[in-house]
Amino acid sequence: MNFWLDLNTEAQLQELDEKSFHQPVVIYKHSTSCSISLIVKSRFDNNWKIDFPVYYLDLLSHRKISNLVAEKYQVTHESPQILIIQNGECIFDDSHLDINIEEVKSYLELEVLD
Repeated sequence: MNFWLDLNTEAQLQELDEKSFHQPVVIYKHSTSCSISLIVKSRFDNNWKIDFPVYYLDLLSHRKISNLVAEKYQVTHESPQILIIQNGECIFDDSHLDINIEEVKSYLELEVLD
């Protein structure tokens, strides 16, 4: 199952922001040079197993977009970092090894069912 959607343009960021008014949107900020990012991405790859897309932002290749995400959703830039966007606002974020895939899935299930 391929749930990763590349996030690499300002237009995509605007689209996902608009989409967040209809359903929660997940953004995963990843550094390809960070071992912790690789561990967290591996956890996603092995444990996500739900039909819910995750926007994947390679922050080394798309630093400008990463900075826009931090500014737009008023979060401190971290890597790796998971954000849940709803109604144009970040309602959940976590970073580094604090990212818990089951917690994120549970949070989404609660939001999607409401």
